[in-house]
Amino acid sequence: MGYTFMVPAKIISGENVIAELGQHIEGKGTKALIVTDQFMVKFGNVAKVESALQAAGIPFAVYDGANTEPTDKIVEAGLAVYRQEKCDFIIALGGGSPIDTAKAIGFMSTAEGKISDYMHVNIDMPVPYLVAIPTTAGTGSEVTKNTIISDTENNVKMLLGGPSIIPSLAVVDPTFTMTAPASVTANTGLDALCHAIEAYTSRKAQPLTDTFALSAIKKIHKYLPICYQDGHNVEARLAMSLAATEAGIAFNNSSVTIVHGMSRPIGALFHIPHGLSNAMLLPACLEFAIEENTARFAEIGRLMGVAEDSTPDDQAAASMAKEVARFCKALDVPTLAEKGVDKDEFFAQLDKMASDALESGSPQNTMRIPTKEDLKEIYKNLF
Repeated sequence: MGYTFMVPAKIISGENVIAELGQHIEGKGTKALIVTDQFMVKFGNVAKVESALQAAGIPFAVYDGANTEPTDKIVEAGLAVYRQEKCDFIIALGGGSPIDTAKAIGFMSTAEGKISDYMHVNIDMPVPYLVAIPTTAGTGSEVTKNTIISDTENNVKMLLGGPSIIPSLAVVDPTFTMTAPASVTANTGLDALCHAIEAYTSRKAQPLTDTFALSAIKKIHKYLPICYQDGHNVEARLAMSLAATEAGIAFNNSSVTIVHGMSRPIGALFHIPHGLSNAMLLPACLEFAIEENTARFAEIGRLMGVAEDSTPDDQAAASMAKEVARFCKALDVPTLAEKGVDKDEFFAQLDKMASDALESGSPQNTMRIPTKEDLKEIYKNLF
């Protein structure tokens, strides 16, 4: 059996590598659209990118409207700026929302029809050169072939994907993550942990994804609590930036599973940030998934140091699940109730959420494939 493994054409990483941006994008376009949010403008991160472009003599325009999880309307507004400013390549700066927005602007600049037409379509078409600069260590969007955009008409988070969506250049500079608040650091870091665990336990896992996933899990388990307590620890921030990229590479090629499939409907209907909804689901989803993939979960437990090589797989897997629950609690992951979600409203949406989760295709990558009723029970257990 053969495997396909896709990554960006180039990844540069290290402290302050943003200063080298110009030499890596020479000849890639005549005018860049920087896709970002207003927080990145406020924190001075956009100014760093602008300085790098000015030093290289590259004109640019800025679209800073990606302030929430991306919707079709946000993409349309950014595309209008791209065309009005006569840009021909794109630089994404921010967390998953600006990067996902930039990906969608890129392919929609050459595509026909509405963005909702591209759900369940392999997006493979000529697109503008795309640079992705993550400012959180979490989504891995800088190295993936997917973008998640909310369809505002149907109230659904669309998972759109294809080789054209993978950024051409990823700039992994931990100095950009220094401005992330503790809560964002925790939520995005736990998103990366979900990516890595799901990639390693997916039906589509392969030898190369295993390598990246396990490396990411080890780093996140060690360094995320440090970043949460001390956001200016450069060593920990660099390790987390690399871990998020590794996890992104892993799930880009082996896919996510039940956690992400169930997370998207919560985000779409109750507006819980993506990384946080993943973290809320992770312990309950692990309890479900372990049953038919015990050896792999046991290996994660050993990697985390909560089981020995000699520990039987079932015990090691159970220890791993307990450790992940403890880890989430230590990072102050709230419950849905604590986030203000009304139980009756949530239960009224169980059928739709379970259907939408299955429609995404992600839960079916779990070794223990869930039924719609299984998903509804897991949702119930969040209260």
